[in-house]
Amino acid sequence: MKSDQPLFLNEEQVRQHLRIEDLIPTMEKALIDFSSGKVTQPVRSVIKVDPPGGFYGMMPALSPEGLGQKIVTFYPPNAGKGIPTHMALIVLNDPQTGAPLAVMDGRLITEMRTAAVSAAATKLLASKDAKVLAILGSGVQAQSHTEALRLVRNFEDIRLWSPTREHAEKFAKEIGANATSAEEAVRGADVVVTATNSKTPVLHGAWLKAGCHVNAVGACRSDWRELDDEVMSNVVFVDSREAAMKESGDVILSGAKIYAELGEALAGKVPQRTNETTLFKSLGMAVEDIAAGMLVYREVILVAKPSID
Repeated sequence: MKSDQPLFLNEEQVRQHLRIEDLIPTMEKALIDFSSGKVTQPVRSVIKVDPPGGFYGMMPALSPEGLGQKIVTFYPPNAGKGIPTHMALIVLNDPQTGAPLAVMDGRLITEMRTAAVSAAATKLLASKDAKVLAILGSGVQAQSHTEALRLVRNFEDIRLWSPTREHAEKFAKEIGANATSAEEAVRGADVVVTATNSKTPVLHGAWLKAGCHVNAVGACRSDWRELDDEVMSNVVFVDSREAAMKESGDVILSGAKIYAELGEALAGKVPQRTNETTLFKSLGMAVEDIAAGMLVYREVILVAKPSID
C-alpha cells in the first residue's frame, strides 16, 4: 500500500474494520463535540430526484476527528426492488493539506452509526432496568438497532411490528422477537424504536408507558411524520437543533419544544430527566459519519503498518 495514495474501501472492507462496540463511545464523543461548538457542519443540502422519488444529500463536516463529507441517496422505491433504500459514499480529507485520505462505502456506516447513536441515547436516557424493547419497522435500521441496544440494556422481551406482516414475522424469528400489532408491541415497553419509511404517524403517545424512552430514526423530511403530537409532547432530545427545525416533520408539524441536543445531555450540561418519558429524534449528522469513517481509516492503517517500509 502506498501511504500517499487514498484508500478505496468497499462495504465488506468497511465491515471488517467496524465494530458497534467501538462505535458507541465514538458517537458519544462526536455528539459532545458538535454540541460544544467544536464542529463546522452546515445542515445537509438535499436535491429531490423525482421521478423516481429519491433524494440526493450532501453532508460535509470539519471536526476534531477529521474533515470530509458523506454523499447519501435515499430512494424509498428501492424497497420494492430488493435493493437498499439508502446508499452512500464517505470521503475523508487531511485537514492539514486537503489531500484525500479515503473514499469508502457509506451504506453500512450509516446503518451502524445511526444505531450506535440511538444506543448512546438509550444508555443515557432509558431506565437502567429496562426489560422490554418494541421495534416498529423491520429493515436494516431495525436490525442494527436490535444489535446495538442489546449492548446497553438487558432486554428480556423484544416485540416487533412492521407494515408488512411477512417481513415482521421473518425478522422476529431471526432475532427471537414476537411479531404483533404496533399498539401491542408498544404498550408496556421500556424502550421503543421507530424505524420506518412512513410519512404519517405509526406511533401514538397514548400507547407509551410513562417513563419509557423512544428512539425515532425515520421521517427525515420536513413534511413526514412517524410520531403523533402526543408523543412529541414529551421530553424531546435531538442530534442538532438546527437540523431538526429544518428537516424533522415530527418536530416542525407538532410545534414541539426541543429540550436539548443529545450532546448537551451526554456532556452533563442539562439534566437527563430519566424519570420522565423521553424521546430522541435522530436525523443523522455528517460529524457522525466522519468520526465513524476515521475509526475505519485508522484501523486499516494500523493493520497495514507492518507491511509499509
